[in-house]
Amino acid sequence: MDIHISPEDTKTVELVREMGKEYLRPLGIEADRLQRAIPEDHPFYKLVASSGYMERTLGTEQTDSEKKSVSKTRRTHWVRNILVAEEGSYWDRGAMVSLPGPGLGGPPVDRMATPSQRERLFSIFRQREVPKWAAFAMTEPDAGSDVKRIATTARKEDGGWVLKGQKMYSSNSPRADWIVVFASVDLSKGRDGHRAFIVEKGTPGFEILKIEHKMGIRAYETATFALNDCYVDSSNLLGGEEYYKKDANEGFKGAMATFSATRPLVAAMGVGIARFAHDIARDFVKSEYPHTPLRDKAISRLAWMQQKLAVARMLCLQAAWRLDQGMPNATEASMAKMYAPMICLKIIQQARVIKGEDSLLVDTLLEKLERDVKAIDIVEGTQQIQRRIVAGNVIGRDLR
Repeated sequence: MDIHISPEDTKTVELVREMGKEYLRPLGIEADRLQRAIPEDHPFYKLVASSGYMERTLGTEQTDSEKKSVSKTRRTHWVRNILVAEEGSYWDRGAMVSLPGPGLGGPPVDRMATPSQRERLFSIFRQREVPKWAAFAMTEPDAGSDVKRIATTARKEDGGWVLKGQKMYSSNSPRADWIVVFASVDLSKGRDGHRAFIVEKGTPGFEILKIEHKMGIRAYETATFALNDCYVDSSNLLGGEEYYKKDANEGFKGAMATFSATRPLVAAMGVGIARFAHDIARDFVKSEYPHTPLRDKAISRLAWMQQKLAVARMLCLQAAWRLDQGMPNATEASMAKMYAPMICLKIIQQARVIKGEDSLLVDTLLEKLERDVKAIDIVEGTQQIQRRIVAGNVIGRDLR
C-alpha cells in the first residue's frame, strides 16, 4: 500500500487545522453548552465558503503537475477525505460535520449519478459566495443498519416519482439544498426494489418533523423528516432508469458502496476525537502529573493510546486507499468502523484515568469527548453489522 499525500491534500488539511484552532473548537464547545446547532447564518460559514473549502471536499481540483502526470496510479480523493475528517474532528467533530459541502450526500452521487446529475448537484459547491449543504437519508423508524427493511416507497407517476415515508437521524437535512433519499419501488422485492432519489429544498411534501436532542456532537442538526406524497421529477432518480436495468440489485449495491466510502470517514472522525483526548492526557503528564510511581503507569497508558491510534488510523487509510485505487474495500471499511469507535472510546476513558478526579467534573473537555465519540459507534452501521459484513466476506456469503 503506497499512500500518496499530494501538496493539495496537505494544503487542505492545513486549512482545516487553521479553521479548527480559531473556529471549530470554540463553536463546538459553545454549541454543546447551549445544546443547539451552530446557526445556519453564522458568519463562519460564509468564511468557509469563501475559502474554497466546499469545492475541496469534492476532490476535483488538481495542481498543474497532477494534470500533466502520466502516472498509472488512479487518483481520486478518499485518502484526503480521511485526513480531513480526522483533523477536523480533532478540533470538534460536531462543528466539522456542520461545515457546508456535500457531506454524506456526496458519496452516493459520486457512485451512482449520471454525468449531468453530478454536474448539476455538485456545481453549487464550486461557487464561493453562499454556503451550501447536502444530506443523505437512509435510516427509518423501523430500519437502521438493516437497510433491506426500508419502507419508504416510490411510486412512478406523470414523468416523475411520488415518495412517501419517513426518515430519521439525517445530518444537516434541515439546511440542505438537496438530500439523497433511498426508497423502494416495490417492497415485496426487498433489496431489489431499492432506488435513490434527489429531494431538493422546497419540494412540496417534504417536512422536517423533529430536530433531535443529542447527548453529544450538538454543533450540527440531526433531523427526522417526512415525505408526504413528495413529487420529484424523473431527472431526480439518481443514475436514471438505465442505471437500475444493469442489475435488479443495483440500488442496494449503490447504498452499500456508499457505506464503504463513508464508514472509514466516520471511523477517522473517532480517531480525531481520541487523538485530542490523548493530547490532553499527554500535556497533563508532562506538566502537572506528580513524580510518583503512578507517573510511570500514566506514561505506559500514553504509549498504549498511541499504538491504538496508529492502528485505527491505518485501517481507515487502507480502506480509503483501496477506494482510490478502484479496488473493493467493503471488508476494510467495515474493519475500520468495527475497530476504531470501540478503541477510541477506550482511549478517552484511559485519558480520564490519567487525569484522575478532575475528569469526573461535568464541564470538562474529556467529558464532552466521551459523549461525542459514542455516536461514532452507532452511525453508518453498528458493530454487529460490521462483524456480519467482515465474517460474510471471509466465508464467501452475504450476511447483510
